[in-house]
Amino acid sequence: MRKDVFFPLLALALSWWCMVNVEAAVGLQTPVKLQWHYYKRHNTCDDAETYVRYQVEKFWKEDKSLAPKLARLLYSDCMVTGCDASVLLDGPNTEKAAPQNWGLGAFVVIDKIKTVLEDRCPGVVSCADILNLATRDALHMAGAPSYPVFTGRRDGMTSTAASVDLPSPSVSWEEALAYFKSKGLDVLDMTTLLGAHSMGRTHCRYVEDRLYNFNKTGKPDPSMDPAFATQMRKACPPRVKKGQSDPLVFLNPDSGSDYKFTASFYNRVTSSQAVLGVDQQLRYNNDTLQIAQEFAASFEDFRKSFALSMSRMGNINVLTGTAGEIRRNCSFTNKGYA
Repeated sequence: MRKDVFFPLLALALSWWCMVNVEAAVGLQTPVKLQWHYYKRHNTCDDAETYVRYQVEKFWKEDKSLAPKLARLLYSDCMVTGCDASVLLDGPNTEKAAPQNWGLGAFVVIDKIKTVLEDRCPGVVSCADILNLATRDALHMAGAPSYPVFTGRRDGMTSTAASVDLPSPSVSWEEALAYFKSKGLDVLDMTTLLGAHSMGRTHCRYVEDRLYNFNKTGKPDPSMDPAFATQMRKACPPRVKKGQSDPLVFLNPDSGSDYKFTASFYNRVTSSQAVLGVDQQLRYNNDTLQIAQEFAASFEDFRKSFALSMSRMGNINVLTGTAGEIRRNCSFTNKGYA
């Protein structure tokens, strides 16, 4: 795509987001089966969203890493079978137990919110809606825009590790885009949603191939800035012994332990200093490079695009009406919960 064509299109999309009122803007992207303030409209749990926000704020004040943890949890839910809270189900062969979901966190937060809501309005608010609302609120506390979340989702009744097809952090650009497109998202959504890596941490196991054996060459990834590669090798020494530790490293050292939502992630991408391979590959495609450059130059453009892409992701294969159920406990289906 030519630069002189791409930038006007991006500017048009973002200006459209700003000019129309927020509810109408997202409404054009949202299936009619979800509704704005669903629980208020149906007089079933008027203050549901207030309860969610209050609990999220309590947890976030104690642990700022809550925002990236919830963002990853929501991604791992919506991008597999859809936003049906199936990733929350316990069991040895569930999505939660899949190797691709190793290291997921924040389950205790969702469980606490569910307990509070079940006490106030039992059997009404779905775990899927709680996860979407809680993620939105935590991200906003970290500096992201407070995008609208349409509600009325119901919870899935099955979960299997075999359904987890999340791409690895070292997936190629072509494979990553094909995966996002298979979920109804596009190249702008992919580049934008990867910006969630502006905060949070990852284990060295997801980086070590770039540092020591890129594409089985026995050499580091040539696309990584040499000085940054040296820094990363110090943080992630070779794992050559069984049981050796697997340290955590920040996905965006510029944000670090502050866990702030910033555009500096895209500066690192364009400077060949991204931690994950899937992030760094944004630099080596004309379309995604131009988006990354635009977001690095304008934090507001990134924030507006992030709001739209998060809303789009939150609408993937939702269950409504009589589909699914409203779980009493987010870790179990109602049939499996005594």
